[in-house]
Amino acid sequence: MADSSFDVVSKVDKMEADNALNQAHKEIEQRYDFKGVGASIAWSGEKILMKANTEERVNAVLDVFQTKLIKRGISLKSLDSGEPYPSGKEFRIESTLKEGISQEIAKKANKLIRDEGPKSVKSQIQGDELRVSSKSRDDLQATMALLKNADLDIDLQFTNYR
Repeated sequence: MADSSFDVVSKVDKMEADNALNQAHKEIEQRYDFKGVGASIAWSGEKILMKANTEERVNAVLDVFQTKLIKRGISLKSLDSGEPYPSGKEFRIESTLKEGISQEIAKKANKLIRDEGPKSVKSQIQGDELRVSSKSRDDLQATMALLKNADLDIDLQFTNYR
């Protein structure tokens, strides 16, 4: 019998993220508490740039965006936001969407699978993903549960389950 396997990846649906950003932009344009404070949110290359005239307002813009991401099914673990910083007469926050599993986190997940996972399960790092294989599908599902419950600071998805 051939080995069954799945890939552990960390990806963000760009269209959903774009939709969340557009919804946040619309809400910021319409809300009364954002009138006259220069609040805005937009893509700046690969980053998301939020602006407002005070630190509290720019944090409120970030909060609106986070709410829209959650409604769109994107985990906040995928959002990497910096601290508000002054830029001229306004405050800014730059955020990025984290994609892929870093080598450090892949090694942590690999060690977790080796130490706490079922013995028949093997895992190997392949670029920015992790391939997990075993003869037993039940062991693979136990490994998925183990990784879901682990605190790895990134949003994990499981793909190519065969």
